[in-house]
This record gives sequence, C-alpha cells and structure tokens, in this order.
Amino acid sequence: MTIQWYPGHMAKAKRQFQEKLKLVDVVYELVDARIPYSSKNPDIEQMIGDKPHIVILMKSDLADPKRTKEWLDYYQDSAQPAISINAKQGEGLKEVLKLTKEVLRPFFEKRESKGMKPRAIRSVCVGIPNVGKSTLINRFARKNIAKTGNKPGVTKAQQWIKYGKELELLDTPGILWPKFEDQEVGKRLAVTGAIKDTLLHLDDIALYAMDYLAANYSGAIASRYGLSEESEKEQPMPELLMEISHKRGFRQDYDRAAEMVLYEIRNGQLGRITFERPADIKDTADD
Repeated sequence: MTIQWYPGHMAKAKRQFQEKLKLVDVVYELVDARIPYSSKNPDIEQMIGDKPHIVILMKSDLADPKRTKEWLDYYQDSAQPAISINAKQGEGLKEVLKLTKEVLRPFFEKRESKGMKPRAIRSVCVGIPNVGKSTLINRFARKNIAKTGNKPGVTKAQQWIKYGKELELLDTPGILWPKFEDQEVGKRLAVTGAIKDTLLHLDDIALYAMDYLAANYSGAIASRYGLSEESEKEQPMPELLMEISHKRGFRQDYDRAAEMVLYEIRNGQLGRITFERPADIKDTADD
C-alpha cells in the first residue's frame, strides 16, 4: 500500500501562506494529538523561519491522555511552545491566548519601548487538512464564521477572524506536502482522516489500524464489537474484520465493515487512541 497525494490546490495554499506570513506575529501550527509527528508538515519550519510559533495539539479528546502528556514533555524538552486543547468543547482557549502572550512578550515590549501603540496579536493557523483549524477559529470567535466539516478540504480560501480586541486570526486551507518519505506517515494520516477516503483502499487502512490497536490497545476491538479477546489475539486481521462484519449484520460486505471500523476509530468509539509516541520517532531517526 503506497499513499501519495499532492493536488494542485495544495501548492497554491502553500504560496498563499508564505505571502501572508509577513503580516502576522505568531504562527499557530495545528497538529492532530493522535499523530503529532505524522500530522506535522515538515516544510513548516523552513517556511516560517524565525517567526514565533506555537504547536497546538488538536482533538485531544480523541487521543490517549498519557501519550499526549508524553508529547507535551517532548516539546518542552525541545524548547518548543506547545499546548493541547479540545476545541470542539472550547477547552484550552484561554490557555492558548495566555501562552501566546508569553511567547510574544519580547516582541510587544520592544514595540512599547519605541512608543508604538498597543494592538491585537496577529496570528495565522496552519496545518494539514481536517486537523481542526476552522473549529478552533469558530471557538475563538464564539460563532460559526469559518466553515467546518469532518473531512479534509473544507476550508477553500484565507479569511481573517477577529477575536475581540486581543487577537486576529487568519485561517488557511490545509497544506499537505509533496511526498511522504515514510509510508507509515501516510498510513497514519489516512487512519485519522487527513486524506480523502476516495483516494484510498479503506480495507487496507482499516486492517492497518486494527493491527495497531491489537498490539497497543489490547481488548479495544473485542470490547467494541462483542468478540472474545482470544479472537482478537489469534485471528488474522482480515478474518477478524469479516467476523466483525457478520456481528454487525453486514454478512459478506467486507468493505462496509472496513468503512465502519475506520469511522468508529476516528470518532473515538473504540476509546482514546494515539497512533505514535515520541519514542517511536526517536527510534526511526536513530535508524
């Protein structure tokens, strides 16, 4: 299974982001808390240069809280400002603003020393498709200004959103990168819904996710679908998926079962799951 995808509008979004970067004080780099490494665009560091930026771990309500803490510790050790939030419930927004003010304190103190008038912080949100950029902006705005949807590619153009007198946010379309050097990254992106399902073999992605759950979240599959833990441990995943299909009344509709399993994993119905840890990334780098 090889996953590659870089449509033309991604290149356009990247150019737009680079053009607007000079207008902002800080970059909010949004990543998926379930896959913080795989959902990070490797081009971002080069694009933003010395511009202050904060990593925001989105969808923390779907991620394993123990693993999220590991990632926050990892960022702290790397001297990278980072915070996890649940934008869907509006949790953590005040903390984002507080952290932003801390990061930008030297910048605004310098402005004040020059006699310049106070103004709102100008920020830009950037991240892969379906990471939750528009959801975050709507929470800051306290109303549905930016379009949202549980699929990639909802945001089509840039738009400024004002949050009182303290913050001005620039939303941008999701930006993927031209090539996945590591196919594991592509698979994790596919599992969490960053890549359009129409471009994928959903059964392959579902089996990949099930393999990961069986190895790292033992019992989650059996508990959700009313199977024995022996079945989860001993059966090959294709056979286990077929058993799930029969349990749900889909009979031989293997594809329908794969689609359902993926949907339920993505929506947290098999529990709070994180698909990578900082230790995994370090091991890969060492290799």
